[in-house]
Amino acid sequence: MTIVQIAILAIVALILGRLSKGRELALLAVSAFVVFWLQPDEPFVTLRFWIPVATLGIAVLAWALTSAPEARGWKQNWPAAAVLVGVVLLMDLNRYFKLEKVYITGTPLLPLTFGGLAGIFAFVLLLLRWQKANRFWMVITFIGIIAIFSFLKTPSLVKIVSDFAVNRRGQGAGAITASLSWLGFSYIAFRLMHTIRDRQSGRLPSLTLGEYVNYVIFFPSFTAGPIDRAERFIKELRVPLSLGNEDWIDAGTRFFVGLFKKFVVADLLAVISLNDLLVSQVKTAGWMWVFLYAYAFRIYFDFSGYTDIAIGLGRIMGIRLPENFAAPYLKPNLTQFWNSWHMTLTQWFRSYFFNPFTRALRSGKRPWPVWIVILVTQVSTMVLIGLWHGVTAGFALWGLWHGLGLFIQNRWSEFTRNRMPAWAQSRHGQVALNIVSIFVTFNFVALGWLFFNLSTPIIAWRAMLRLFGSA
Repeated sequence: MTIVQIAILAIVALILGRLSKGRELALLAVSAFVVFWLQPDEPFVTLRFWIPVATLGIAVLAWALTSAPEARGWKQNWPAAAVLVGVVLLMDLNRYFKLEKVYITGTPLLPLTFGGLAGIFAFVLLLLRWQKANRFWMVITFIGIIAIFSFLKTPSLVKIVSDFAVNRRGQGAGAITASLSWLGFSYIAFRLMHTIRDRQSGRLPSLTLGEYVNYVIFFPSFTAGPIDRAERFIKELRVPLSLGNEDWIDAGTRFFVGLFKKFVVADLLAVISLNDLLVSQVKTAGWMWVFLYAYAFRIYFDFSGYTDIAIGLGRIMGIRLPENFAAPYLKPNLTQFWNSWHMTLTQWFRSYFFNPFTRALRSGKRPWPVWIVILVTQVSTMVLIGLWHGVTAGFALWGLWHGLGLFIQNRWSEFTRNRMPAWAQSRHGQVALNIVSIFVTFNFVALGWLFFNLSTPIIAWRAMLRLFGSA
């Protein structure tokens, strides 16, 4: 998002925060509009309309799958359905109004839009009527979300499909840059999978259509998190936090600190952050470390800055989003780092992958040795977190780097638990060890950013060698 878009959304948040009636529907309308408004330009203009429609459609279908019987009544859900349909039609009608500065959709396609909405409505009715089949459809939907996510995060697959579409339209290869962006799907997918799994286990609270879709597309956290839990979000949607003077000051401070971190500090660091070109140009290890550290702090200030903005906007509307960062670069080991960096993502993987996988390995007829369980679960979890950013060799290696680092740190902690010398148990010894541990952890994380940031593992390895004076 640009700073202008953020400023507009801040004004809207102030208005929504002061509403006493109709707040849920107004928030739903704004969030649905933002899904369209922020969708990036696509080589095929109609995708800028249909991708947001798909976002709203998947959210509605997921609600139909996961809703409790008492939350399915037409009387309590028709206002939210009317709002969603109204936003979709308004965005499509902009094909006639030509308000390009607000939203561009292309040529009029109202019959096709009505057909798509009718199809979604019919499918929702079937899901609500055939509840016995929902368990099957939950599994299919869960797999489908993962499949869509995997496709979008695999650049080679996206390029193949985009090039095929370009050729089908009679344009030469390369006439249109192959790209496809589904805004916010990384975070939408996790919210949808969370509600499906919690519904299967009986933990999901009863949510109306408006409450559920508001949770999925809540505009402050739609594009870059944090990943909230439905049960926590819904409590404050129903009963917003009452804001006193100190709360308003806190919300405003958080918002403006986020703007400063993202658009001042992060943007300044971007000028000297390590990239592919610098790897080929820098000849000394010292400057390579400077550029690597610049990138490490840039990504922190950029991501944590946006989180501060999202949390500030949420608080203005009376909704307290979960924290996502807690001084991660000051942690003395990797476990604490990952408990402080993108915390909601780490907690999601811990709840829905790491813990179930660990229990499965330990509960078999022939349980695996503890050290193997730790190695397999930590490495697989971190590799999946890496692939969540993109299905590329670089992200996979970044995940492997952290998975192995967590395993080594775990084994080292076990080994030294009762073997620490007397000096290390003194106050000064503990301070010294803590400083060294922070230094080692930060540099380990910084080196991992090479695989995350640089385009290929070969370039990352070249940068690694140059950092240590070997190339």
